[in-house]
Amino acid sequence: MRWGEKRYNSLDYYLKTTYGEKLYKLSLDGGCTCPNRDGTLGSRGCIFCSAGGSGDFASDSALSITEQIDAGKELVKRKQTGDGYIAYFQAYTNTYAPVPYLRTIFTEAATHPDIRILSIATRPDCLGADVLSLLDGLSRRKPVWVELGLQTIHERTACFIRRGYALPVFEAAVKELHARGISVIVHVILGLPGETETDMLETIRYLNQLPIDGIKLQLLHILNHTDLGTFYREHPFPVMDMDAYFALLSKCLCLLRPDIVVHRLTGDGPKSILIAPLWTGNKRKVLNSMQKYFKDHDIWQGKSYSPEERRDVSCQKHLHSTN
Repeated sequence: MRWGEKRYNSLDYYLKTTYGEKLYKLSLDGGCTCPNRDGTLGSRGCIFCSAGGSGDFASDSALSITEQIDAGKELVKRKQTGDGYIAYFQAYTNTYAPVPYLRTIFTEAATHPDIRILSIATRPDCLGADVLSLLDGLSRRKPVWVELGLQTIHERTACFIRRGYALPVFEAAVKELHARGISVIVHVILGLPGETETDMLETIRYLNQLPIDGIKLQLLHILNHTDLGTFYREHPFPVMDMDAYFALLSKCLCLLRPDIVVHRLTGDGPKSILIAPLWTGNKRKVLNSMQKYFKDHDIWQGKSYSPEERRDVSCQKHLHSTN
């Protein structure tokens, strides 16, 4: 197959072909907050967001960046066969702080000898000219990825989840980052309340038209101690089972522009606070079952189609057959 056994342009394939090895992400906490939590836009965060600000697996913010990197390396040392890592600033909004502070923490990570890539999760409305200038400078030292939490293109859903910015803000941020040669990775949540399959596939089609470099797809996790968790208990809504989710992922992959790197097809909700879907709690089983599903429902029929052929032949057949 064009992209190996996984049948899509996976992050694993991209890293091995670009850097010659798998690079493990080290989740870091830069000590930032979020305008959706500090009162600027709101005080409760996005409706699905846990107290950790999507950084539930990040290192202790009391440690220095270098100490967090070294602690993260220790955690993955049994799995790591190379010597390169990705510094992933994950918790909350990692460009929402004074630029001198951001320069300090990002530079500390970028100058670490084992860090190959700087990955920064943030919001598109927290990328002012001074921040963009900083990221531009950093990208001349090490590759910089900026991860933007879009989740959906539909404004009714964006309002429900309290995203806090309009779609044109996202578009402008993508174009500004792309103009500076900074890779853009977009987070999309599948299964948000009220969204149909058509709605979700419209989000994929929309992203295909923008100069993005990567995407993270994940099923909505309903977590305890979140406003979504409270809403779910009071107003239960349907969640996808495993096969339904895999079928939806297949359609997303068929529609997705072939050059876009797929960074994630599932997510990790801490088991201790996971309400639903409970089947997502066993990550190894989910990943193995996902690859088996793709193989059993071979959307490329075991052939090495070019991107154009792939789109015109087997994927279209799959899209129609699973409707």
